[in-house]
This record gives sequence, structure tokens and C-alpha cells, in this order.
Amino acid sequence: MRAAVITEPGGPEVFEIQELPELSPGPDEVVVEIKATALNRADLAQRHGNYPAPPGIRDDIPGLEMSGVITEVGERVIDWSQGDRVIALLGGMGYATHVVVHERMLMPMPKTLSFEQAAGIPEVYLTAYDAMHLQCDLVMGESVLIHAAGSGVGTAAIQLAAAQSCLTFGTAGSDEKLAAASELGLSYGINYRTENFADVILDKTNGVGVDVVLDVIGAPYWDDNLRSLATLGRLVVVGSMGGNTLDHAKLGALGNKRATVRGTRLRSRTFEEKATVVQGFAKRVLPLFDRGVLSSIVDHVFPLEEVAAAHSYMESNTNFGKIILVNE
Repeated sequence: MRAAVITEPGGPEVFEIQELPELSPGPDEVVVEIKATALNRADLAQRHGNYPAPPGIRDDIPGLEMSGVITEVGERVIDWSQGDRVIALLGGMGYATHVVVHERMLMPMPKTLSFEQAAGIPEVYLTAYDAMHLQCDLVMGESVLIHAAGSGVGTAAIQLAAAQSCLTFGTAGSDEKLAAASELGLSYGINYRTENFADVILDKTNGVGVDVVLDVIGAPYWDDNLRSLATLGRLVVVGSMGGNTLDHAKLGALGNKRATVRGTRLRSRTFEEKATVVQGFAKRVLPLFDRGVLSSIVDHVFPLEEVAAAHSYMESNTNFGKIILVNE
């Protein structure tokens, strides 16, 4: 098998394609030949040495999701067979040609999607589903603010919320990204370079605010996130791309609005917790891809050998949707 290995912390140039020993499954595991994987912001942090992998998983091979074909099954596996097309959330090792996955972390690949499209589902859709539905109990007809509307998590969250007839606000740094997001169901696009999102939301909601805020930016948006929340609103912090340290924090709005603040991350959870989220998603959400309700938005596809170029492209922050690596 081959893998893109981080040889030392640093820039995109630190990747090297290496030959590695073949894998064997445990009793409850399968070996999957990876056809495609997708980049995530966490991969950039891992490349810099700032995002350690869970115990038992190599730190030097990123990759949090994949699509592929099962090539070998463990002796106790009964629900999966050789040749099955699957997708999975991974703790790492997605930047390889093969990976070992526990059977409970597998999901059937939607029949209507290509491997490239399917590879972009697990991390972002599970993150958005967990944040909005499991952490914030978003229900039909509520309103939600989604930051980084052009990101993988953003495009997934917009579609999930729109499928529930929710009013959606989204922020992005270009009108082009916001126009593309509107095609996915975004109700109101807000260019954060030219507008204050809290001002726009309060204007459009007649001062009420939104029920849910999904935030991947962090500290710089704290005050305006609280201003944007309605009474009994819920703020869920999924990431902190803009910073994770608050110089000050205005807490009064939390009490006045009886607001809830939650933090969430999939990677650091126990196996049982992650398996429960995966199986619930597979039953509740995954069928919506074959029905055409949800789609996987692919921005660009790179071969695994061009992983450095793929990372440089992600760092440019020009993509709308997922950046995919394929094994050719």
C-alpha cells in the first residue's frame, strides 16, 4: 500500500509518498481499498504538528474520511462483504490506498454518487448533523446562522437546515460563494468583508435573532454571535479558525437570553460515541442523498501524488465545497 506521509511538521512540501506494509483486519474490522478521501482544516493543523491523532493511529498520515471498496473482512463481521462500496469517518490514515475500519464505523455508499462525491460526506455532514441536530436540537421552521457558508461543513449545514424548512443565514468572504450557497438553500447571504452579520440578522428578523448559531471561527465572532441569538438560542462552537482565546467575554447576554453554548468535536470522542453518531446518521440522513435532497459539493479533485498542491489550494481559502484526493 501507499500513503502520503508527513515527514516533519511544516508546509505542504513535507509530504512524501511512501510504500507501507499491507494491512490485515481484526475480528470486527474490514480492510477498505480507498478510492477517494477529502481534505479538512484539521489536516492542515496535523501537518503543522498541532492536531495529534487519537491513540493507536499514526500521527503522520492525515485523512478523516474516505470512500472505497471492501477487500477483506474480519472473522466476526457479518453485515459487510468483499466488494461492498462504503464510506467511513476515520481517526486518520485517509491519505493512503488502504485502511482498516471497524465494521460499526462503516456506512453504505450512496448508489447515485461517485467515489469523489461520496468521500466528501462523512466528516462534514456528520459534523453539521451532530452540531445542529444532536447538540442544538434544531427543529423544522427554526432559524440558523452558519459561518463559513462555502466550506465543507457550511455547505452540508445549509442543506441539512434547508431540508427542515429552516430559515438560514450564512457568512462568507465573497459574493460568489454566497451566490453558490444560495443554490443550496441559503436564505440570506452575508459578506463578512462588507457587512456585520449580527446587524443583518437583527434587521431581517425584526430584532428577534436566530435560534441556532453554528460557529467555526471562534473568538472574533463571540460578541456578534451572542447578539445574533434569539431568546433561548443555542450557540455551538465547532472550530476556531479565527482564534481560540477571548481577550474579554460579555457574559450578560447569556443570562438575559437564557442562551446555551456548546462545544463539539467528533475526533476526540470514544469509539462508542462516534459509532452511535455514525449509525444514527446512516439511518436518518444518508438515504437523502439517493433521493436527491442532499448533495456532496466537490470543488476540486487532486491525485494523491499531488497532496502538496491540494493543501496549498485549501490554504488559499478559495474553494467552495470539498477538496478531494483520489487514488489512481
